[in-house]
Amino acid sequence: MAKNKIEKKTLLVCLIFLGIFVISGCGCKKMQPKQYKMSLEIWGTFDDRDNLAEIIANYRKINPAVTNIEYKKLTPDTYKQELLDALASGQGPDIFLLNSAWIPQFKDKTIPAPNAQGIVNEQRFRDNFVDVAINDFVEEGEIYAVPLSMNSLGLFYNKDLFNQAGIVSPPKNWNKFIDDVRLLTKLDEFGNITQSGAAIGTVYNINRSTDVLNLLMFQTGTEMTSSAGNAVFGKWKSVGDQKFSPGESALNFYTQFAKLKSLNYCWNSSLHYSLDAFSEGTVAMMFNYSWHLKTIRDKNPKLNFAVSPVPQFENSAKVNFASYWGYAVAKNKIAESFEGISGLDKNAIRAEEAWKFLTYLTVKPDGNLVADSSSGANLGVKQTVDLNFDPAEKYAEKSQSPSARRDIIEKQKNDPEIGVFAVDNLIAKSWKQKDSQAVEIIFAEMIESVVKGQTTVTDAIHSAEQRVNTL
Repeated sequence: MAKNKIEKKTLLVCLIFLGIFVISGCGCKKMQPKQYKMSLEIWGTFDDRDNLAEIIANYRKINPAVTNIEYKKLTPDTYKQELLDALASGQGPDIFLLNSAWIPQFKDKTIPAPNAQGIVNEQRFRDNFVDVAINDFVEEGEIYAVPLSMNSLGLFYNKDLFNQAGIVSPPKNWNKFIDDVRLLTKLDEFGNITQSGAAIGTVYNINRSTDVLNLLMFQTGTEMTSSAGNAVFGKWKSVGDQKFSPGESALNFYTQFAKLKSLNYCWNSSLHYSLDAFSEGTVAMMFNYSWHLKTIRDKNPKLNFAVSPVPQFENSAKVNFASYWGYAVAKNKIAESFEGISGLDKNAIRAEEAWKFLTYLTVKPDGNLVADSSSGANLGVKQTVDLNFDPAEKYAEKSQSPSARRDIIEKQKNDPEIGVFAVDNLIAKSWKQKDSQAVEIIFAEMIESVVKGQTTVTDAIHSAEQRVNTL
């Protein structure tokens, strides 16, 4: 009995001590959430600040932690190298524009979207964006970039030349495209092309020539890379008792238009650059992106032209080729000073704030912006977002850019200017490349070697495949 009394007293003392420990916080002062102010720097290469100014101003009102967002526009020709140098030194931007094909090169230089309130997660990304963006920017549940706009190829055609040839509408399939090319191409008595049916077949005098070849490869069902990431676009397939290479079929189809002995000959390397030739009215069709609508109008305001969806192969799934960029968050940016916050926390806070802005910029608003940080600063601060102000939609209107977001595409699909491009973003594809600039050069040289008769289509595509795999 005495033993039980001692045990009860001991337990009572322990409980009292524990209560004092909890109430007093072990003698420590209660930690208050740390408040901070910071700025963000964004690097891009196409947009003027005006396209983002209203969006940035609105964001600063609803997120008091971000006092300034600076946008810096760099020259396209030197952008990639300047970006690489800046990221290596830790003096680059917080947020930067990233070509979708650059992901393999830049993956280790970015911070994927953290798992935090107010930041886009995989499910929300999938709900918002078209499939090609998911394939390019999401890997094993991690989001490495988010797109603000997207472009797929369109068929630009000269309406006056079509009318004169008695062609009532642009071609919807490649067989009709070939028929139209033959009707529209004119040669003089010496065999020189005086009017071309289409700018297709060569490399260096066609804007985005290798993109057109990529389009054809996807449309023929070419497998560009294996599951291990190796180039396999020269691979043969079996269909019933027949074997063929879809990649070879695409290369052969593309180059036929630049071969003098081909019935479909309509283009050669001596003709004016495709954008110039189309503006001059000497070529009836060309393939390009929406941003060149302005280029053509600036060159020839009176040109009577329109854009239609790219032709497709009959009895095949519709496919287009995507060329687009996304915004990513830099990993090695040296964070600015935050009083009382460690260096590790500073970078985590910087990354979270950058991703919050990107979520606000690109994702459909849900009515709330969580302007706090899971890193322990500005806790509990929340702001209500005006659902009538959609930054991505505002940007699309301002820049006249086709969107990567499904709900905005629904609104754009009947737009006479960019509707064609927007709708085809739903069926667009691309492929991951270790070095997209090197791959473009390899593809260009592959086309050139076939057009000049230096090698066969089979040898050219297998040589290109091997070269891509050595990058």
